[in-house]
Amino acid sequence: MRYAIIGSGAIGTALATQFSRKDINVAIANTRGPESLGNLVERLGPSIEPTTIREASKAELAILAVPFGAVSNVAKAFGKSRPRIVVDATNAIDFPSFTPTELGNCDSSSVVADAFDGSIIKKAFNTLPAQVLEDSPEEIGLRRVLFLSGDSERASNEVSELVDQLGFSPVYLGKLTQGGRLQQFGGPLMLEIFLRQD
Repeated sequence: MRYAIIGSGAIGTALATQFSRKDINVAIANTRGPESLGNLVERLGPSIEPTTIREASKAELAILAVPFGAVSNVAKAFGKSRPRIVVDATNAIDFPSFTPTELGNCDSSSVVADAFDGSIIKKAFNTLPAQVLEDSPEEIGLRRVLFLSGDSERASNEVSELVDQLGFSPVYLGKLTQGGRLQQFGGPLMLEIFLRQD
């Protein structure tokens, strides 16, 4: 499967580090272009491929690791191409108050789903602080839990498999309307860290 990370900030870099640690090939893109990713690629090695957002849209699974306010712009930059699966790693935060963005009765992943019409949306990689997400998820006999939610059983299995390959212990929370609300910023699982015995 072809993977891509959209965003090279703290979360995108943490994810790229995990892909590199397990020698899993992944493309990474940001709004500044592939030439801005040279230092990151040099540090993490050949499994990390810098690319454009348009090219990253051709991946089968793309992880969206950008500020929530940039979601619609990324969708526009994708053009007509859409990944089969978009993993929403965003958090809807209002700065500088650091409070949840007011979305009415809508959950944040539903906003992402509207922007990426045609893709299967999964929620994952957003509840852990960037530094924790970047650290090795494996300790002696234990693995760090990583929550995910979404509506397609097949896609959920594929995301769970990736989470497992990266060294985390996947925990499926159900559909976006249920699990997504638990995971989103302001939800009960935000910044919670759990370890599970293999």
